[in-house]
Order: sequence, then structure tokens, then C-alpha cells
Amino acid sequence: MIQLAGIHPPIPTPFTRDGALDLAHLESNLDRWNREPIAGYVVGGSNGEFVHLSVEERVEVVRTVLQMRGPGRLVIAGAGLESAHETIGLAREMASVGADLAIVVTPHYYKSKMNSVAFQDFYTRVADASPIPVLIYNVPSNTGVDIAADAIIRLAEHPNIVGMKDSGGNLAKMAFVVREAPQDFQMLAGSAGFMLPALSVGAVGIVPALGNFAASMLRELMDRFLAGDLEQARALQLRAVEANTAVTTRFGVPGLKAALDMLGYYGGPVRSPLQPLTQEESSTLSDILQRAGLLK
Repeated sequence: MIQLAGIHPPIPTPFTRDGALDLAHLESNLDRWNREPIAGYVVGGSNGEFVHLSVEERVEVVRTVLQMRGPGRLVIAGAGLESAHETIGLAREMASVGADLAIVVTPHYYKSKMNSVAFQDFYTRVADASPIPVLIYNVPSNTGVDIAADAIIRLAEHPNIVGMKDSGGNLAKMAFVVREAPQDFQMLAGSAGFMLPALSVGAVGIVPALGNFAASMLRELMDRFLAGDLEQARALQLRAVEANTAVTTRFGVPGLKAALDMLGYYGGPVRSPLQPLTQEESSTLSDILQRAGLLK
């Protein structure tokens, strides 16, 4: 059974100034990330701009990460596409290059038809055919759909669906799923903004944008929680909130990449239609990172 406990940053995809994949800078980032207290990498998720990549690029990025990952680090590969047929094909490709798990975003283009029956059929077909374990990925702020608890609980019975990343932030729903799903179904919080509450209701780990440059702080938060030191865990959670919001809902992927540039990693440009931060936004982000104690 693959264990998902810990910090799994959803890494961004670096591009050159002309928009090509920049695998050299990806490797230099990985060299530094490998020295951080993380359990693995989510590659080709929302922060990886997967919707801006071709299938071939998505596989190439995962292949590069697999070549560079540190010992014991999981590689969780984004394999979600709109149809079960295409998703199965991509999951098989990710397995063929060595990915440990496939994380599959909820299909959403035909959102008015994306009910529990549709989701159960989709994920069951994918899990039946995938050579590697599957994680459900729920991110309603981007997809406009929110997979219901009843569907998650039924899917959790599938032997090849080992958990989910939930970015919805509905702690009551998360707690209900943890209670009702099989004990070995593993819940990952999708944001550092609600990390401590998620841990308190049974999440085993987190996939935080903030983990790309603040993994030590988040690992300490988790360790404090596990040790029963809730006062210090709470202090760290409060410290993380503003910086986390800055690189998620406020400035998004452009903000995350700008933060990486400020902190000595390579963030680089985003692909259109995303736009880089303005000078004023960059200044605001810098101030936020300084207040969080992340930028000197």
C-alpha cells in the first residue's frame, strides 16, 4: 500500500521566454527541492499548468522529475483528461515512464451532466484500467464541479483508488468522507490554507502550492500536530494563511512562479492566457512573503 502521508508540493512547469519547456531549470529546482522535507511531487497538476501542456509535454515533464527525484520520493502524475478513454491512455503512459500514482481531475466540460453517477462511472473505468493507483482530484474553484461525498465514498471501495486530493475546503465534507470511507483511503488536503483543520479531521498529508518554497514550515506544522502541540501548530497555520492565499486564489500560478523567482528558484514565465504579475502585484507579494518570514 502506497503511503501518502507528508508534504507533496504541486510543482510548476518551467518555460523559457519563448514558451518552450525549460527542463534544465526544472532539474535545478528539483536539485534544491530534493533537500526539502517533502514526501513526493505532484507533477502536471493545476500549478503545473497542465491545461497548457500537450500530452507529450505532460509525459516529458514527469519523465524528467522521475530521473531527478530523491530517494523515497513519490511521483504523482497528472493524468486527467475529459473522457475516460483518453484518461486511461494517459495513465498508462505515465505508468510506462515510472510514475507511482495517477492523479485524475474531475471531468467538467459538460458540467451540467457531471453528477455522482457520471463521476462513479468515469473513475471506475479509469481505476479498472490504470496500471498504477489512482487519486481523485477535486478542485471546484477551477472546474466548476464538486464531486459529492456519496460518490467519493463509493469510489473509495475500489482497490485501485487509494485516496483523493480535495481542494474544495469543505471540512465537514472531508470529515464525513474520512469517517465513511474504508480505513485505507487516504485524504490529502489541497491547500495549506486549511492544513491544520484537515489534519484534525483525518487528512494524512497535503498538496500545497506553498510547499514549493515553504516545505520546512509546513512539515513543522504537521510534526507539531502529530506531537500534540496544537498551540504551535496553530501559530504556524496562522503564519501560513496570507502567503498561501497570495500564491493561490489571489495571484494564482503567476504569483507562485514570481515567489519562486524571489526565493532563488526558477519560476519563469507562464503560458498565455495567464499573465505575469504587474510591478505593483510583485511588490505586494514580496511584502507578504516578508511578513510570513519566508523572504528576507
